[in-house]
Parts: sequence; C-alpha cells; structure tokens
Amino acid sequence: MNLTNRLRNVLTLFSAPNDVQCHQVRLVLAAKGVAFDYFPVDPNDPPEDLIHLNPFHSVPTLVERDMVLYPATVISEYLDERYPHPPLMPVDPPSRARLRLAMLRIELEWLPHVNAILAGNKTQQEAGRKRLRELLAASVPLFKATKFFVNQEMSLADCAMAPIIWRLESLGVTLPKDGQVIEEYGNRIFRNPGFIRSLTDQEKRLREVPNF
Repeated sequence: MNLTNRLRNVLTLFSAPNDVQCHQVRLVLAAKGVAFDYFPVDPNDPPEDLIHLNPFHSVPTLVERDMVLYPATVISEYLDERYPHPPLMPVDPPSRARLRLAMLRIELEWLPHVNAILAGNKTQQEAGRKRLRELLAASVPLFKATKFFVNQEMSLADCAMAPIIWRLESLGVTLPKDGQVIEEYGNRIFRNPGFIRSLTDQEKRLREVPNF
C-alpha cells in the first residue's frame, strides 16, 4: 500500500498510541464527530511517510489532501475552524485569547512534568509528580469557577487538560485534599461517549473506563 498516495484523499492522523498531545487531537476529532484514518506511530521510530511529510518527524501530524499540520495546538484550532460544529472556541476575541493562554500554560507548565515522569530518571520523576500536585492544587479555583476548564462549555482547553487528568493515576499523581472538584470535572468529560472514542487501547488500560 502506498500510504502517501492515499493521504491525498483522506484525513489522516499520525499519532502515538499513548501521548497527551496526540490524545488531545483525537479528542478534538471525536468531539467533532469527524471520521479519519488513524496511523499509529512509534515516536522513536517514525515511518518514512511521516519523515517525508513532517520535517520534525513529530506526532501528532494531521494530513488533509496536500496540507500537513503540526503541532497539536495548530491542528486543534484548524479542526475547530474546519469543522465548526460543535464549536470548541468562544466567539469573542477576549475569551478566545484567554483560552489560548490557558492552552499555552498547559503546554509549557504541565506537559514537561508529565514527560519527566514518563521518560526521566527517578529524581526527575519525583520532581515531576511534586510539581504536578502543586499545579493541581493551584488550579482548584479554576475548576470550581466554571463547569469546564476556564469555560462554561467544553472547549479546546478541555481537550488539552482532560488527557492529563486521565493519566494522573498511572503517573502516580494524587489529587490535593480539596481536589474532589477536579475528579468531578474529569468524570464529567470521561463519561462522554466522544471521550471514550478518543482513547486508544493503550490509553483505556491507564485507568478504569467509566460507564455512561
């Protein structure tokens, strides 16, 4: 099969089977109800097609006809504009800016600690767990303020945050004492059929999949 030729006719996502940012994009696609071809990738051994398409050889990479998109934030915003229903970004510019800042903070402040736990040495892993617990504790008011993360409706910020919350147990990160609101937030999203569809087999094994 010549995958490169097939890519001209279908929406294809190159995705690691267990990666927070790949999960983020799969969750956006699931929320939109968009059909796509899923191409699993080992980030340490990218296939030739991905090497040819993306100079960084990174995942997630989305291909639609002759357009190749990366990283996750670019892909997510493109999908929200390309498939506008249901919308995952606010309408007014100030709210959109605040949501983009929230997503940037997740990427720069949260994800490095997830990666340290997954790929670092023992000292780095413990430091990552400690910092994630601190971030969770500091974010409790945000989870209390709105039904979803920094927004009253599910948004792209939730597509970035929910995959982290889903992995907390497997990462060995416990919620703070007043973290019940975070657990409730997670369950509100995890019970959504779209979230279940976004999970790979590997991700389903990270924690118990709730009934809905």
